[in-house]
Amino acid sequence: MLQQPSDAQHLFNTYFDTPALDLQARRMAVRERLAGEQWLLTVKTAGHSENGLSRRQEWEGPTTPGALQFDALVDDATLAADLMALRPALQPLFATDFERQRWVLEHDGARVEVALDQGRIHVPGTPLSEALLEVELELLDGPEAALGTLAAALRQTASETIALTPNDTSKAQRGMALWERSR
Repeated sequence: MLQQPSDAQHLFNTYFDTPALDLQARRMAVRERLAGEQWLLTVKTAGHSENGLSRRQEWEGPTTPGALQFDALVDDATLAADLMALRPALQPLFATDFERQRWVLEHDGARVEVALDQGRIHVPGTPLSEALLEVELELLDGPEAALGTLAAALRQTASETIALTPNDTSKAQRGMALWERSR
């Protein structure tokens, strides 16, 4: 069963790290997201990614731009303290700016959110930019194996002009690679 698509949502995200790239060294990402009129702070750990399926810790909650209040967001006390210690050195590095269309569907006993993101990854103040076009699948509930079977079904129905390929590279990793080219 497929729900009707949500209205397209504009998402603008700014990703942060220290000049010494402390977050990258820890394989983490910190971003502020403007979704409609709401600001959100997100912390993601690298976790494990294979064949496009990622398992990681993630915290997200309402914020005030620039506040970076990790102690109010992250429920891991050690990680929250580490992030609060880094907070004064954090600076914006790159941004993503895209439209997201979402569907929720049921597949193999699971509920899965399907998100289509179309936009750009860019390094503000430079001409460096690249297109962003990706489909994300997020397991809302049910067996994890359903993600794999749904991804396989989507790949089989893709046309010659649109090929769907699992990718373990996150938007944050792509943005960081783009930012590194600007140095």
